[in-house]
Amino acid sequence: MTAKRNTLRRSRRDSVVAGVCGGLGAFFGISPFWFRLAFLIALIPGGIPGLVPYIVLWVVIPKE
Repeated sequence: MTAKRNTLRRSRRDSVVAGVCGGLGAFFGISPFWFRLAFLIALIPGGIPGLVPYIVLWVVIPKE
């Protein structure tokens, strides 16, 4: 038996800005809403704590 390996990719179907949260949601098997909420909460204290990780993930994670 071969197990399908779930790879981390930015989503084209479930994309709001760059598909990062959609890709993370698909990879971990949960709703992308929770990742979007986490990035939004991280943006509240001044933007940098939420914006920098999102941009890094945008650059590092390949598009599907």
